[in-house]
Amino acid sequence: MLPSGLLPLLLLLGFAASLISGDSDNTSPAIFLSVCGKNQTRDAEGFDVNFVESMEKIFQNISTSGFATSSSGDNPTVYGLGQCFSYLSPVNCQLCYSQSRVKLPLCLPSTSARIYLDGCFLEYSDRNVDADSVDASDAYACGNATIDEQLRPAFSNSTAELMGNLTARAESRADYYQVGSVEVSPDLTAYGMAQCWRSLNATGCKECLEKGRANIVGKCLPAGGAMAMNAGCFLRYSTEPFYANESSSAGGSGGDSSGKLTVIIAVTTVLGVLVAIGMAVLWWSRKSAYRRRNHDDGENSEIIRSIVKSHLSFKYEDLVKATDNFHQNNKLGQGGYGAVYKGILPDGTEVAVKRLFFNTRNWVDQFFNEVTLINQVQHKNLVKLLGCSVEGSESLLVYEFLSNTSLDHYLFDSFKKTALTWERRFDIIVGTAEGLAYLHNASDVRIIHRDIKASNILLDEKFRAKISDFGLARYFADDQSHLSTGLAGTFGYMAPEYIVHGQLTEKADVYSYGVVVLEIVTGRKNQTSISASAEGHSLMQQQMEGTMCQKNPYSSRSNEISSSFAQVWQHYNSETLIRLLDPDLQGKCTDEEALKLFRVGLLCVQASPTLRPAMWKVVAMLMGAEKDLPAPTQPPFLNNRGGQRSGNGSEMSNSLSVSSKFPEASVNDISVSMFNGR
Repeated sequence: MLPSGLLPLLLLLGFAASLISGDSDNTSPAIFLSVCGKNQTRDAEGFDVNFVESMEKIFQNISTSGFATSSSGDNPTVYGLGQCFSYLSPVNCQLCYSQSRVKLPLCLPSTSARIYLDGCFLEYSDRNVDADSVDASDAYACGNATIDEQLRPAFSNSTAELMGNLTARAESRADYYQVGSVEVSPDLTAYGMAQCWRSLNATGCKECLEKGRANIVGKCLPAGGAMAMNAGCFLRYSTEPFYANESSSAGGSGGDSSGKLTVIIAVTTVLGVLVAIGMAVLWWSRKSAYRRRNHDDGENSEIIRSIVKSHLSFKYEDLVKATDNFHQNNKLGQGGYGAVYKGILPDGTEVAVKRLFFNTRNWVDQFFNEVTLINQVQHKNLVKLLGCSVEGSESLLVYEFLSNTSLDHYLFDSFKKTALTWERRFDIIVGTAEGLAYLHNASDVRIIHRDIKASNILLDEKFRAKISDFGLARYFADDQSHLSTGLAGTFGYMAPEYIVHGQLTEKADVYSYGVVVLEIVTGRKNQTSISASAEGHSLMQQQMEGTMCQKNPYSSRSNEISSSFAQVWQHYNSETLIRLLDPDLQGKCTDEEALKLFRVGLLCVQASPTLRPAMWKVVAMLMGAEKDLPAPTQPPFLNNRGGQRSGNGSEMSNSLSVSSKFPEASVNDISVSMFNGR
């Protein structure tokens, strides 16, 4: 069921698509073949991040050279290879790549995939594929078009000879590319092409082309068209001049090329305008729905007016220039849905530009949340939204620039962590609590963030905390006790009642916050993905390992902390919590100060949401208003039974058993489908 506000947007986009299809050179290129690998990554979140980084590197080069390879990350490393067929103009090469970039992520979390489009090829893998020429995934396709019976022998002989000549010439050319045609009769011409990826050597190219030629000539003729799609090359023949118009466009038929470029620019502009209008319609419909639920016309009208008055709209070209065309040197971070770049506006203002790819079904919801929710909340501990831009296949969000990036960059780096003094850590814990308390209670609408974690807590030049990334946030009315919604967030930070029942309250944020507090105090990272460790251990789940009887309360960190945060509860019961304090904080705070933060963290991660304190109460505890803190109850222990892929894109299912004091859950085995937080 489509959201009511989404239908006008889809209709507008459909109209834009019809405008584009009016020019045959500028339609979305047809997909000939898409192949998803059989193996799946064990680290879906890490793989997604490296995948986006690898695809971004290809984007930086393919539109200028027509070919690019890339690699990103380490364990897992994601390799990429992109090749535009040489008859494409640079503009159409970029358009073809954009289309393939949108479709290829549908194979995730597979560790490899490739896609062949009408004009380009794109592949990713967890191994280097640059030298692959042929493999078991090679395929060929014979067209349905038939040749007049009397002309079939001549057509078969001429086409076979043509493809033989093209493959022989292509392997000896620097760009491994050759096209040509042969006239069979006055009314029938055969057109052909052969293209190897430029990463191959001459031997590999020859091997690939020979296999492709043998398949389409030996198994498809006298069909009127065929194509071979191998690991390292592409061959095609047809009775239609599929490469002729593109070649003239790229080769210098001045008027024709100029006309096509004008159409591209015009259509792109129209599409950008229509998307903007569609988003405005969507915003208004969402606001109208909220108004009907809350019977508060004046409040929502004021929100709409504030958006208009805030000058949120940025020109796409200005942001491209501000980031030096999204240059790699300006990249601040990377997520599964896009990247963040530093930019400098003409007036010298430094900004952070979040670049989202229009490539998932959740894009509209996430963009809506980022723009509307964060625009209507203003707090010193929330990242300030400066504006946005929607154009073409991507959208841009403009935020205030924070020089110290995110908390995880410091907390989980053994060298940078020393900058996080006790005072700074305490201030970060308090600031994050104040920001969440504002979202839950003090803002105009109740907002649940849903993805509180160290990477979503940004730090300014004085290491003050600001909560960011509202793509998964949700708001609800005062008379609602909870929201029933699909799971979204980051495993290891998601509250157990949310996983089990899908019922969302502010206490889900409290749980996530408690995990972050324990991370800050111990200096250890919680497992954000069940597949991140061989045993599937996460913060509240591991059993006690090693001895707890040490003469020095700060000694033997390898024995006591290596088994991760699950020890927190056992150490609490044994009154030895101080042993889990980050060694970098030894002597920098009193035991009383440290134990207070440990207890606050444990209170926030209790299994029962009703026992977790509200965020305003957490602030009071931290600031000393609560002298005697209550005793926490046992947190939930989640035991992994292994994971398996769900049927959709980057969704992931894990089979879990829920044990411990968790009264809301009566089942032991559940299947969880969720989107990884970015």
